[in-house]
Amino acid sequence: MKVLAADALILRTYRYGEADRIVVFLTVDHGKKRGVAKNASKSRRRFGGALEPLTRGRAHYVEREGRELVRLDRIEPKRSPMQTSTAHEADPASVLAHASYFAELLDEWSPENAANDRLFRLGAGVGDALGRGGSMEALARYFEYWLLKLEGVYPAIADTDVSAEAQAFLTVARRMTPRQVIKHPVGRRALREVERMHQRMIAMHLEKELKSARIVRELRQDL
Repeated sequence: MKVLAADALILRTYRYGEADRIVVFLTVDHGKKRGVAKNASKSRRRFGGALEPLTRGRAHYVEREGRELVRLDRIEPKRSPMQTSTAHEADPASVLAHASYFAELLDEWSPENAANDRLFRLGAGVGDALGRGGSMEALARYFEYWLLKLEGVYPAIADTDVSAEAQAFLTVARRMTPRQVIKHPVGRRALREVERMHQRMIAMHLEKELKSARIVRELRQDL
């Protein structure tokens, strides 16, 4: 039995019985983990506000040899996009939709039990920027670019089939931090071009379309 504590990002949760939750979380030291959070639906002291997607916190958990699921004892939240959105008066529905989208992509891309420092830092960076106002669309395109780039499937920007404006955005944005990207001026048409290109790449890699991506688009159409 190993008692562990690690910096972690919450990727997703789902019900497990009446009060328990299965929590998928990405740790900086040990990669992606899946754990049972006992009475998570009732215990605000151990999990209150810490299980929202892309929340960053200190996860305390126990591993037992031969068991796929760890026992997640508690999470000490440090930063949450939803809390950030409240402080900066950002649209909570859009913030939650984007947080879920980023978290779902990280879940799909992250192997079990294999640390990936660059992937963790990417998730932590966009989670920190999300909810601070600015362009969530630009942040999403930045996140997709680096996710695909880290996977080694992104072509040279000059070889992409998008406009000069879209290529210029990618060239500049890749050198920025997430907080800088959300403030960078870029046309909506260029962002939509990049989005379509990225979605084709992601669908080809995963062989499916993510539900969270559809929700982001549908929510955007309602605004």
